[in-house]
Amino acid sequence: MLFRWQCCLLLSRRLVEAGVPVVQALCSAGDLAGGGGDNWDTHRGHFPKMKDRLLPVFDRSVSALLTDLDQRGLLDETLVVFLTDFGRTPKINKNGGRDHHPGVYSVALAGGGIRGGQAYGSSDSRGAEPGSDPCSPADFHATIYTAMGVDHRTELHDQLGRPLRICDGEPLPLF
Repeated sequence: MLFRWQCCLLLSRRLVEAGVPVVQALCSAGDLAGGGGDNWDTHRGHFPKMKDRLLPVFDRSVSALLTDLDQRGLLDETLVVFLTDFGRTPKINKNGGRDHHPGVYSVALAGGGIRGGQAYGSSDSRGAEPGSDPCSPADFHATIYTAMGVDHRTELHDQLGRPLRICDGEPLPLF
């Protein structure tokens, strides 16, 4: 049985193959459990939920998507981004879960000119704060713009003619 977001990833690949320039696939909460409530918001039972339910489905689906794009010759020109809106606390709460933590989190990029097999940045020894090579959301945006062939320094002008730069960050050295 395919979960809803596995079908979404398959449809995403088909849209890319058809030439759609930007596709978003949402791998959200209830999808992994067929609406049964198992989700990425792991405030309770984080480790068993990740090991037994969430990560196996994610691993199979993502590896299938990347392999599929690569076999079709689409991965080099398709940037695949996996991200969330925040990370998780390094401290385990009283319910065996991990709460919201915006200070440190992981993002994965594949294809689209990104050199594979590299890691950029790290957290401190507790996983609570940025360690080496911290980057901001603006830097991440600049990296995506660069992969898409958009100059991150581009300026747009509002109705009064005032310039607004589309991004204040700098691309990460991943290309």
